[in-house]
Amino acid sequence: MSSSNLLLAFYGDDFTGSTDALEILERNGVRTALFIEPPTPKDLARFPHIQAFGIAGMTRAMAPAQMEATLRPAFAALKTSGARHIHYKVCSTFDSSPTIGSIGKAIDIGAEVFDPKFTSLIVAAPVLGRYCAFGNLFARMGIGSNGHIHRLDRHPSMSKHPTTPSDESDLRLHLSKQTGKLCGLIDILQIEKPRKETSALLQTIVEENDIVLFDGLYEHQMRRIGALIDPYGSPAAPHFSVGSSGVEMALTGFWETEGIVQNRTQWPDPGESTRLLVISGSCSPVTAQQIEYALARGFTEIALDTPAIAAGTHDAAFSNETNKAMHLLATGKSVIIHTSKGTQDERFIQSNNILKSQGLSSTEIQALTSSLYGEALGSIARYVISASPTKRIVIAGGDTSGVVARAMGIKAVEMIAPLSPGAPLCRAFAPGTAADGLEVVFKGGQVGGEDYFEVVQRGSRTDR
Repeated sequence: MSSSNLLLAFYGDDFTGSTDALEILERNGVRTALFIEPPTPKDLARFPHIQAFGIAGMTRAMAPAQMEATLRPAFAALKTSGARHIHYKVCSTFDSSPTIGSIGKAIDIGAEVFDPKFTSLIVAAPVLGRYCAFGNLFARMGIGSNGHIHRLDRHPSMSKHPTTPSDESDLRLHLSKQTGKLCGLIDILQIEKPRKETSALLQTIVEENDIVLFDGLYEHQMRRIGALIDPYGSPAAPHFSVGSSGVEMALTGFWETEGIVQNRTQWPDPGESTRLLVISGSCSPVTAQQIEYALARGFTEIALDTPAIAAGTHDAAFSNETNKAMHLLATGKSVIIHTSKGTQDERFIQSNNILKSQGLSSTEIQALTSSLYGEALGSIARYVISASPTKRIVIAGGDTSGVVARAMGIKAVEMIAPLSPGAPLCRAFAPGTAADGLEVVFKGGQVGGEDYFEVVQRGSRTDR
């Protein structure tokens, strides 16, 4: 797999977060391909122009033992790629717990596989409304919106997340519940010091810590972080980083100042899609608001009977839903097929109660529903796009999107153009399926303003 042209390779803990990293790299002139599975040399040979690649995983919804079985071989493959930097991409709201999506577990595995001098932890992503100050994470309500900024443990959405609610904004304390490794900090004041001084401080911190967390409030500080960590990476001994797409922001920002990459400003105009198919497994209030906004402006909804899916009594072929979706699309309607409109949706509550009555824990419910709902949505989408001419599709929901993509036969994606921060328009590589060449957007729960689905349908761009 080795290639000396590779600047960076990353493994994303969900699909929507992976396309976020893809966008940052592409916006900064680093041609990138995103794969569903670790690419073989033959896979990479299909994309000879790339300088980076990613793997869109599903570890955010996994228990530690499953993460171990998944990440160890994936990391081993990344180590042989020749990339100077390896990044384990997590959500910018640090979604994780000791029992599901454990970021600490990923760090432990990465430290063993890559044996880095230290692991960089970069969660701040100012252009996405994610800020880190004195080790505490703050997040805007929504990405690409004008929402208020909240400390993570007081965030209206993340503090009430159904699986990994944020009850601690200090990332070092949060992480200490997931790994025994020590974590130091380059704080917001120290990051502003001259590079030589901060580099010396970093070396001192590394002597006593396995992990170093970097604060960040402003974009210029991300470039400073990139300058600090870039010297630690080489093709023979890649540097291992964990965090949001702030890792890509930091490195590409520094690489631009060094003349290694050049910011990209020209993009093709994707044009309007006369009808849009939205497949949503998201339970985010942001997505719920976007659905309501679109419905008020002519979109049509198909609400899946998620309690029946949870109970195993639903028609396995989803014939009613697929036939209805095809009819609506044929009449020129844009269609949203969804599993819930937030955690207060009665379907969400009933489904959880059904699974709890079976003796399942919250961790087991999360893993099972991601699979059940993702396979249901993927099955419907696969059939609909094969029978109805479809140009563009949105797949919403971080935990379900990877399952949907696999069910549709998607093997890889490349970015076409930015639309809204964190969720670019991509083209699917899916040989032998109706999804091959399809325009697709993978949208995380916090991404986009209330008019998001209209933005995607129009193909119009909302810059940061």
